[in-house]
Amino acid sequence: MSAETSGFPLLAPPAEPNPKVVCVVVNWNGWQDTLACLDSLSLQNYTNLTVIVVDNGSTNDSARQIREAHPWVMLHQLPTNIGFASGCNVGTRMAYHLGADLIWLLNNDTVAPPHTASALVRTAVAHPEAGAIGSVLYFLHDPARVQAWGGGRLNLSSGFTYSHFDAPASFLSGSTYLTGASLVLPRHICESIGIFFEGFFMYCDDSDLCLRIHRAGYSLVVACETAILHKEGGSSPKRSPVIDAFGTTATMRLLQRNARFPIFSIAIYLLLRLLNRLRRFDWTNFQAVIHGARLFWTERDRVFTDRL
Repeated sequence: MSAETSGFPLLAPPAEPNPKVVCVVVNWNGWQDTLACLDSLSLQNYTNLTVIVVDNGSTNDSARQIREAHPWVMLHQLPTNIGFASGCNVGTRMAYHLGADLIWLLNNDTVAPPHTASALVRTAVAHPEAGAIGSVLYFLHDPARVQAWGGGRLNLSSGFTYSHFDAPASFLSGSTYLTGASLVLPRHICESIGIFFEGFFMYCDDSDLCLRIHRAGYSLVVACETAILHKEGGSSPKRSPVIDAFGTTATMRLLQRNARFPIFSIAIYLLLRLLNRLRRFDWTNFQAVIHGARLFWTERDRVFTDRL
């Protein structure tokens, strides 16, 4: 559904033919990946591009390594790790105050070919009705294989994500989302719809934002000319109990905010997640899921923001 057909005004593309793009990269103890990402950003053929790196309370040598290798980027250091969504929001607010027309959120474990920023800008200008612009992602270790064609689709009854699209797909359904590994937000969307919900320490932030964009009547569009290489999970090992706990809390919050019948959806999600760990005889991660559920419950009345 476009903004025009939903009754929302059709907004014009940025007034400047060369819109200002500010790319936000969040780093947490992953300076090696971040340097490779910044290397690729330094080679972009789009000139009106500024890059902000938000160092999310790294405890290693990240800040020095980034500053010395890429003195041209804006490096903002946070004293503690405030989570991926909040770290992105710090950079998004900085980008907004710098006058960005388009804010490009990019994972630090990605490599963007030189034409990427130009392709994203062309797509944004060609689709003023878009609430967000996604990218085509390929596996860094297998560049011929699509990791995600923009994003995927959610099941809000159970909280589980269907596999990412691996070929061109429709994003008309209100349950589709663009992955935050590479996500462009027009300035007016940040003003009207908001930014990442800071109740997500990690995971589900991109899904929640896209669901809000859908509900506001804007569309999701993929820049099909992009081909970003994504390492995926550079700082998040699979099946880690800590990651399992964060994922549980985040998904419960996603369902609380977006499911038609949140209580039932949360119950189904928890049951399936716990049964899966029992099936694997994974007692450690079973306990991690319970810990994530407890955190959700203890923070159920805590107020988080999703505004600039």
